[in-house]
Amino acid sequence: MEHGVATAGDRLERGTDPLAHLKRAVEELKATRDAVILAHYYVAPEVQELADYVGDSFYLAKLANSLPAETIVLAGVAFMGESAKLLNPEKTVLLPEPAADCPMAHMVQRRTIEEARAAWGNDLAVVCYVNSTMEIKSWSDVCVTSSNAVKICSELPQRHLLFIPDRNLGRYAAEQLPEKHVILNKGFCPRHQAISLDELIDLKEEHPGALVLAHPECTEEVLSEADFIGSTAGIISYAEASEAREFIIVTVRGVLHELERRCAGQGKRFYFTRTVPTCVNMDMITVESLVRCLDRGTGEVEVDLTGAARERARAALDRMLELAAR
Repeated sequence: MEHGVATAGDRLERGTDPLAHLKRAVEELKATRDAVILAHYYVAPEVQELADYVGDSFYLAKLANSLPAETIVLAGVAFMGESAKLLNPEKTVLLPEPAADCPMAHMVQRRTIEEARAAWGNDLAVVCYVNSTMEIKSWSDVCVTSSNAVKICSELPQRHLLFIPDRNLGRYAAEQLPEKHVILNKGFCPRHQAISLDELIDLKEEHPGALVLAHPECTEEVLSEADFIGSTAGIISYAEASEAREFIIVTVRGVLHELERRCAGQGKRFYFTRTVPTCVNMDMITVESLVRCLDRGTGEVEVDLTGAARERARAALDRMLELAAR
């Protein structure tokens, strides 16, 4: 990929599959453990190739709640494994790289919630982005993802919404819902926050016909340059369905693998800013760690919350799935 550009189908035209032997080994290990592999769009392409299902956080949360396998191997960061375990307490949930965390998942303080509840009482709902720890979910009324935040917020009866932890997604939701009073927290995704407006403008000048597809975790200034704003899955679907041939992708580079796969044969080209956005935590998840996890059963997720706190965290996730399905 030169200067962040790739042609859809390039990978498919390379011929032989270098992961064929690994796929066979993984299939044997999955059968031994009655396991299924779920991977996020942001992990390395070779990890996505070994997964049974690949998607964004909302898709994976729904899927984890419906699969019959006894073991869920979740190729993603810590909060994703926690969510899968909360929704499936009777199953074994394994993380290939337990140290892979999400900084934003910790970016809220309990007193922020307490102060908001004291100010607004029963007319406040604490809306928690699913990119958060189990403890933070337990402080909340409902979880959301980038793909359903606006829909779920619009369904809530409360007028005042404290959106945690991501201020950028919260601001984007607030802009779509002028009837709601959305209170923003100070958290943010370091990867999307760091995307340079100047580099994006330079890229638009280099490719004036390209559509800009951006994730709502980006800053307000970056989103103002976008032709489409949506979740990771939304960006991929938009590019696949669009008649355009050039796209500037304003999110983590891991989505390129699925963009190439879904748009193969369409002659589409995808560009990233000069400083290509990457998630150092997702990058920690490798084929080797995935195979080791399956082979040895390492990285098992434990739910530290007990009693009422665990039930509140689970209830916030359940309410998300319920409202999103309406």
